[in-house]
Amino acid sequence: MSEPTTDGRLLKGQRRRRALIEACVRTIGRVGVPGVSQRVVAAEAGVPPSAVAYYFPTVDELLLATLCEVNDGYVAALERCGEAPDPLDALAEVIAGTGQPGTRASAAAEYELFMLAGRGERWQREYERWAAALTGFFTSCCRLDPARAESASAAVDGLFIRAYCLPGSYGVDQVRAILTSVVGPVAGPSSPGWAAPRS
Repeated sequence: MSEPTTDGRLLKGQRRRRALIEACVRTIGRVGVPGVSQRVVAAEAGVPPSAVAYYFPTVDELLLATLCEVNDGYVAALERCGEAPDPLDALAEVIAGTGQPGTRASAAAEYELFMLAGRGERWQREYERWAAALTGFFTSCCRLDPARAESASAAVDGLFIRAYCLPGSYGVDQVRAILTSVVGPVAGPSSPGWAAPRS
């Protein structure tokens, strides 16, 4: 008889944890990483500070969990690009979308949190996961050799930042043109069902 109750509590806990991470993303989008605290995120989520401390005993744990969640979203988007009829078109849309109002908070969270990668291995692993996913995308979907795939991966990181910082200057067409100049024409995915490597 206790199993449904246990499952219900687990589901409720998962929802609460996700809501706190989403509140952290919005907080970073508004005030940046230095402005994140358990109290500020609690206010954003509409819960008491003790609720944040229950799931995330330290601010670092909250920030790392938020980075993992945001990174999951971008890696999943990259996987969808790899399944598209024209992977570069799909990727250009994701990159250009970084500058749009609906995605700016998530982009700000990822960029600011990735800047913490030099602080320690746990942070660095998340950036390594994203870099490996990008390189795998170009190797599998665009048929690039490893060296060119690494170059294209680095170019995409730069394009994401430019699209975020200069949203009016990097629309889909311009981003696609830049990607094509780096990668060359792409007919379609070479590996149907490609998925990014898991951490």
